[in-house]
Amino acid sequence: MARKTNNEPTTEDFLQIDFADEMKTSFRDYAMSVIVARALPDIRDGLKPVQRRILYAMLLLGLDPKKPHRKSARVVGDTMGKFHPHGDSSIYEALVHMSEDFSLSLPLVDGHGNFGSIDGDSAAAMRYTEARLTEAAMVLLNHLDENLVDFIPNFDESEKEPTVLPAFIPNLLINGTTGIAVGMATSIPPHNPGEVLRAAIRVIEEPLVPVSELMSIVKGPDFPTGGIVTNADELLRIYETGEGKIKIRGRYELEKSDGGRTNIVFTEIPYTMTGNKQKLVEALVDLMKDKTFEEIYDVRDESSKEGIRIVIEVKKERDIDNLLSGLFKKSPLEGTYSVNLLAVKNMRPETFTLKSMLESFVEFQEEIYTKFYKNLLEKSEKRLEIVDGLIHATDVIDLIIEVLRGSKDVKMAKACLIKGIVDDIKFKSEKSREMASTFCFTENQADAILQMPLSRLIGLELQKLIDEQSNLKATIKNCKKILGSKRELDAVIVKNLKEFEEKFDTKRKTELIQETKVEYVAEEIVEDLVLLIDKFDYVKCIDEQTFSKMDKALLNDYVHIIRTKSNDKLCIFTDQGNLYQIKTTAFPKCKLKDKGTVVNSLCKMGKEDIIAYITFSELYESQLLFITKSGLIKRVSGIEFETNRSVIATTKLDEFDYLTRIVFLSADDVSSQNRKVILITSAGLSLGFMLEEVPELKKTSKGVKGITLDKRDFVVSGSVVSPSDEVFFLNGNAYNAKKVKLQKRGGKGSKTGLQMVMLPD
Repeated sequence: MARKTNNEPTTEDFLQIDFADEMKTSFRDYAMSVIVARALPDIRDGLKPVQRRILYAMLLLGLDPKKPHRKSARVVGDTMGKFHPHGDSSIYEALVHMSEDFSLSLPLVDGHGNFGSIDGDSAAAMRYTEARLTEAAMVLLNHLDENLVDFIPNFDESEKEPTVLPAFIPNLLINGTTGIAVGMATSIPPHNPGEVLRAAIRVIEEPLVPVSELMSIVKGPDFPTGGIVTNADELLRIYETGEGKIKIRGRYELEKSDGGRTNIVFTEIPYTMTGNKQKLVEALVDLMKDKTFEEIYDVRDESSKEGIRIVIEVKKERDIDNLLSGLFKKSPLEGTYSVNLLAVKNMRPETFTLKSMLESFVEFQEEIYTKFYKNLLEKSEKRLEIVDGLIHATDVIDLIIEVLRGSKDVKMAKACLIKGIVDDIKFKSEKSREMASTFCFTENQADAILQMPLSRLIGLELQKLIDEQSNLKATIKNCKKILGSKRELDAVIVKNLKEFEEKFDTKRKTELIQETKVEYVAEEIVEDLVLLIDKFDYVKCIDEQTFSKMDKALLNDYVHIIRTKSNDKLCIFTDQGNLYQIKTTAFPKCKLKDKGTVVNSLCKMGKEDIIAYITFSELYESQLLFITKSGLIKRVSGIEFETNRSVIATTKLDEFDYLTRIVFLSADDVSSQNRKVILITSAGLSLGFMLEEVPELKKTSKGVKGITLDKRDFVVSGSVVSPSDEVFFLNGNAYNAKKVKLQKRGGKGSKTGLQMVMLPD
């Protein structure tokens, strides 16, 4: 039998753990790491860890606003090597973002060189650019060396780094932030610095102030790019709950142009397009080229160092207001900013209101100011002890010199100064010995006396000590006064906040209005059309007048008869979950004797079966019930399919699964409490359940189980019926709706529930 070597593992070397438990623990730890240590800001200083580490590394490099710029590569290298070992590209991106005056109300980094632009141009490589701190950043970093915040070891315990910066201004509200963590995200818009600081002062002076009154100060977001918020009435609810959506559009002015035309000149763009101005211009050009807006004559970007200038030249005698309504609806000139006031407090993510964010800032200010004055009091008392000793020493300096000359060593002299021990010290007289025996200096005073230079005996130097003594006593008195009263502490905080307000206050850039929605009406002539589709998917497009004269017998040749308009689109759903959109104007008008155009020739449709046709105008007002072969169902709002793309995915399908039926539901169907869904399988089973049991989901979801199927069974079709319906039709057959028993969604269905009926000719 082979003998086991020392390197072979034994059963004691293995740890038995449950795989599911390990996955839960590991994923939870990972999620918390992303939430706390990467993606979400701290409520106190408003910074993510990477931002905090960059600013601290720059402080250590001495890059204050009065010093020359240093290479960004040096900043990134120090940050990565000392505090943030997660890759230089992410650090540099964070550094660049903190320098963007079109993203932040108060940039924290002063960039020198190509740091990108609002157009969407990326920054130059870090070896070319330079950076230093701004005045606003220094307000976050001031007094960092005075034990106001805790320091922890860095990743390899070779350095110490602050857990938070002693931010003396509410940076999170002023500059805002965005971040995506695990299962949560934060999106905080920037605000006007002066408004936020005044609101913080109001919270200190009146702790019970409601959010509605705070909003008389902080009127709403103040985006660096300006723009106009158009749903001002919703801001109160957003700031009271911490969640909501802000609609923001660009600011424009009208100018007269050549040939009697008018120019719409946008001088500010929505904050949602910050860093993407070029894409905005390209989108406008595309809308002009595809004739979405017939009124547009030309689109130009005339932006320069003086500011943004996007020119939309409008054809003569066109309705400018109507065109603007269309542009705001169909172009990025109006966007939606989703607000989620989420931040980390006490190592836990929390959704804040406007007031609770300010309260957390005030709470932090009281904490760091208390530490500041405690430290100042301690330093002042220690210094006063020494100054008192030095002043007293100058009064008896001759005796002290005699003690020093008569002592054998420093230890003997120090013992005399502290305890009055005069043994073995040689004095000139017995009187001097008696006087020296009365010495009772403290140890700190004795050390200072022994180190005191002779220059301290000069009259002016002595006066400096007396003046310093007076100042120290005043400082100690003031510190005790502030630390002994919350009112005094708050008064100091308010005084400093007012100074910061005066320093950083700027004029509001974003206008807040409440606008009534106005729908765009295309100015071109809209024609009523009819699309006739046969069983081979050939389409004839004829006008309404021709259709009204058709022999009714001829209509039997067509499977689908769709009334539409020339400015509408035909939406085609396939069994592979795709939606193809074809503009009605793309169908050539036909005569009745013409064969028509096959649908596949007008769109990039592959080998897919068409299962439904509908116009976009009807689709937009409808809700769709999706039914798949495997029995999955879901409801999706027609609004989900609003897009300019010609083809999109309408649902997520598993391999080998496909759509068998799409039912278009009207507003009455959706609002009614008694609509019934009926599913039919290949084995002849049927299942009926209430429509309200089907959840409304996004188009990207799979859906939920509608029926439980046997291994080889599958859903062939389905329908939605009302209580009054006696019969429903599927695949050309009529069935008795009353016979399908009502069950819970997800059941196995019933063999006897489905009953085909014969209808009279």
